[in-house]
This record gives sequence, structure tokens and C-alpha cells, in this order.
Amino acid sequence: MAAPYRISACTGIDQGDRPYQQDQLGLFAHEHNKGCVLGVIADGMGGLTGGRKAAEQVLMTAQQLFQRFDPATDDGAAFLLRMAQEAHLGIRLTAAAADLEPHSTLAALLLLPGGRCHFAHSGDSRLYHFRGAQLLHRSRDHSLVQALVAQGLLSDAQARTDPRGNLLLHCLGTEQPPAIEAHLCEALQAGDALLACSDGIWQCFSDAELGALVHQASPRQACEQLVAQARLRAAGSCDNLSLIVIKLDAVVAVAAPG
Repeated sequence: MAAPYRISACTGIDQGDRPYQQDQLGLFAHEHNKGCVLGVIADGMGGLTGGRKAAEQVLMTAQQLFQRFDPATDDGAAFLLRMAQEAHLGIRLTAAAADLEPHSTLAALLLLPGGRCHFAHSGDSRLYHFRGAQLLHRSRDHSLVQALVAQGLLSDAQARTDPRGNLLLHCLGTEQPPAIEAHLCEALQAGDALLACSDGIWQCFSDAELGALVHQASPRQACEQLVAQARLRAAGSCDNLSLIVIKLDAVVAVAAPG
């Protein structure tokens, strides 16, 4: 059954004030199934070469597997888990072959034609589901500061500026198998919006600010404004920035002539 909405989307990526870009992103429409979309954010770590290679491995794995994904018969959650695991293995093989220590976060969303969306993430790149401006779901970072927030030792506002924010507990490419968390957004509807972004974006905004801006703007406007505001608020110390904004717009019925 066709979903009761029209999909509009945009991506944004910016080097920020860093000497090189390690974020990578991909937004792929399924070749044979309208309404099936895969979005992936990968924030690489491990120096100029290692971090970039790790993020590129995530995107290459995602694109290759998505070409063989059939939304009519394949399980979406299992697909994202396999994608994360194979990307993790690929990064580990790169590390062994090149004597590097590459790692990458992952934030992936799989929008299905029937109106459901699967999330999967590892690390501190985030996934958001808004209805209007209201936050329905936000992924929880695999980081030290998120663990402190969960224990009541830091507020969300304090966590955004805590100097330990780059200390991750899990991500792809580590020696131990990473934690990969899944979430299912049921019954998407017109007025919903999905956001995937690296920490360079979300560290500069509260959840309420993100929801309001994404709700009020088109996907292109949201990407442009979030990148510009993140650069402004970072005041010369801006991290790499990457984001994907997907909005589900109401389908306007057109009356037949006569």
C-alpha cells in the first residue's frame, strides 16, 4: 500500500574549521521500489587517512548492500544490522592492511514504502524522528557523556559542551564488536520529519531547536540554516558537519475536471 505522503529530502556537508573532512554521507533512493530510501551518516576518526577511509568504507558497504535489498521480502532491521557489521569488518581489514587505526560512527535510516522506518546507529552520530516540531525519538549516543547523562550526573545542555564529548564507548572499527542499536518508527505520517546528523551539528542545538527549524523549513532550507548556524555558534572551532533531512509532506488531492 502506498504511503500517504510525499517524500522531500536534502543533504548537507561542510568541512567546518577542521583541516580536513572526515564526515561522509549518502542518501539513496531504491532503484525499483518507490518510497524506499536509505540515508547514512558516517563520521570517520583516525587521522587524515584513517578516518576518511573508515567513513568511505561505511558508505561503500551501504550502497552495495542496498542495491540487493528487496523491501517486499527482506527485513529492514536485519538489513541495517548486516550493513553495520560488514562495514565494521571492512574497516578492521583496512586497519590491518594499512597499519592504521580507522574508526567511524554510523547513523542509518531505512524508509520503507509502507510507511515504516528503521534506525540503526553506533557511536555519537544521531537520528531524530519529529512529528511537527515535537520530538518522538532520538538515538542515544554511545559516549561517556551520554552515560553520565543517563546516570543523572550531567544535563543534556552540559553534555553538548563537555570536553569529554569525543570519548566514545562504541563505534565501528574497534577491536571489540561494536554496539549497534536499532529502533523502529511505526506508522509514519504526513508532517513527520527524519534527521540524521554528525556531532558537529547536534552539539550546537537543543532538541527543541532542531525540531522547530526542521518543521518550519524545507529540507534544503533546514540543511543550509543548520550548517550556517552551527558554524556561527562554534565561533571558529567548528567540527566537520553532515546531515540528512527527510520530510513527509501531505499529498494534495487534485479534483478531476468537471
